[in-house]
Amino acid sequence: MTPNQRLLLMELTEKQLEVMASEGHLLVIGGPGSGKTTISILKAAQIAERVLRPQQKVLFLSFARASVARVVEAIGEEQNIPLDAKRRIEVETYHSFFWRIIKAHGYLIGLPRRLNILTPPAEAIALSAIRSGFDADSKLSAQDKEKKADAEKAERLRLAVDEGLICFDLFAQFVGDLLHGSERLRRLLAVMNPVIILDEFQDTNAEQWSVVRAIGQSARLIALADPDQRIFDFIGADPERLNHFREAFNSTEIDFSDANHRSAGTDIAKFGNAILSSKFDQENYEGISLKLFEPYADQAMTSLVTCTYAARKRLVDCGKSEWSLAILVPTKKMSRLVSDTFREPPAGMQAITHSAVVELEAAILGSEIIAHLLQPDAATRVDVFLDLLCNYYRGKGGDKPSKSALAEADRLRKAYDKWSTAIEAGKNPPANSVLRPTFEVHDAACAMVLTGDPDKDWRAVRHVLENGRCNRLKEVGTEVRNVRLLERGTQLRQDLAQDWRDNGAYVHALLIVQQAFVQQHFAASAKPESGVVIMNMHKAKGKQFDEVIIFEGWPRIQKKQIVANLDRIVRNNDRAEVNDGSRQNFRVSVTRGRQRITILTPKGDPCVLLVPEN
Repeated sequence: MTPNQRLLLMELTEKQLEVMASEGHLLVIGGPGSGKTTISILKAAQIAERVLRPQQKVLFLSFARASVARVVEAIGEEQNIPLDAKRRIEVETYHSFFWRIIKAHGYLIGLPRRLNILTPPAEAIALSAIRSGFDADSKLSAQDKEKKADAEKAERLRLAVDEGLICFDLFAQFVGDLLHGSERLRRLLAVMNPVIILDEFQDTNAEQWSVVRAIGQSARLIALADPDQRIFDFIGADPERLNHFREAFNSTEIDFSDANHRSAGTDIAKFGNAILSSKFDQENYEGISLKLFEPYADQAMTSLVTCTYAARKRLVDCGKSEWSLAILVPTKKMSRLVSDTFREPPAGMQAITHSAVVELEAAILGSEIIAHLLQPDAATRVDVFLDLLCNYYRGKGGDKPSKSALAEADRLRKAYDKWSTAIEAGKNPPANSVLRPTFEVHDAACAMVLTGDPDKDWRAVRHVLENGRCNRLKEVGTEVRNVRLLERGTQLRQDLAQDWRDNGAYVHALLIVQQAFVQQHFAASAKPESGVVIMNMHKAKGKQFDEVIIFEGWPRIQKKQIVANLDRIVRNNDRAEVNDGSRQNFRVSVTRGRQRITILTPKGDPCVLLVPEN
């Protein structure tokens, strides 16, 4: 043990020392900011120095890329871990780890030798024909929902086996089949990574748990879990998962539930726990600010903007260079509404520079359209442009496409067939074709004189789309505003610049953009968010910010009656709709903040989770 580590161990708490002294399988439970991740990093370094043989590494797995980035950053900043030990801690997402196994060994379960990832937008496009044959989920009977799910599952498997296109939902299933079917493969993985740390273990679904059970037969497991932070029940997380781990591995268990390092000196963690129990035993909670706004659109947004100004000023005045302020809202729709408002606040207030974390299917598919328009062959490959635009409508809704979007894709395809038939016959295309304004904007984008500066050229093409006569391409341009891959220093920007240097044009722009989004799914080096960030409350999991503002919708009132109550933390703000998921989601959002949480809720109908139960 190095001198630095001896000093470090002297400063650790009793529970942390128990972790450092433990052997065999280990389960560490605790709430947000309790130090589970920090102690697991120190434990990994200890194992790297004491246990590992040459070429072996401790593997740290997490669900979210944001969590991976935070762990990578924490390892880099830890002064008490020698550089050689840091190099022997490998941090990945579960998806990245699974993909490595499938790529190398998938042939053992009948998959083709040549495999490619079917990204979520591409999967949505591939399944659009099946989904267009069913009504919206809200209108389907239980039997029809099952029939639809079976059809989608069969198509996913067909794409994997016949075409080598593997969607993320099948990763864990295939890896489970591989590991349970091959002791030799289990031993090989354990030789490479004899110790594996499982972050957010409470969220593993049945297929992922199957993988963990197989790995644990040969490798040593350290599971990190918060039983009160299970907000992903819709992907199959089981409330009994921790008991499954205890029974399967006879593990040592250490409870960090009483610790709070993230928001030390405040009552933020205590308030988060009060949300779970609905027992608010203090009149005031240090670090928690509750504000009521008038339940009307302009007043609500004015309250949010002024609160954001104040929070931003506090953080700037602190002198911290990389401060972060999150605006957390209950729905995807509201994320976009707030982002649009920050660009153009009411009453002539100053715009707020920010980034928005939104569902990226539409942004990714829109980016492919812009990438194609950057290529020198764009003017002559109208067929490719139309394919990409149809794909945008088929895939922009992810796994829940709207009937109108699918119908729009079909409408565009039929209109293009008529357009092409007319041109091939030497005639003018139909004068009333819905494609006339679309192709007008397309031609304007293709006529742009490009500079070789990827950021400048990308913005210029986007500007043409946003300001043209075609509403479809206006929408594409707006969606692509949410893409952050072209920020200075990113791989996409470098690759596009290199393409220009090599060819005097963006010859491979579409391929480069498609590959960049695949690589983004596995990136472990992304910087944690900084500045003002807007996101859905669900997307805040695994992240942390200096300050957090939680902002929800408000009731629509006519003749003194509530006629709609959308975008609320609890559905319709109805106490009958309160469940463990809504409480856990709110608690996760509250506990993202280090210094201060501001909760904005409407006057006259405040969030029911803030009102103690009788």
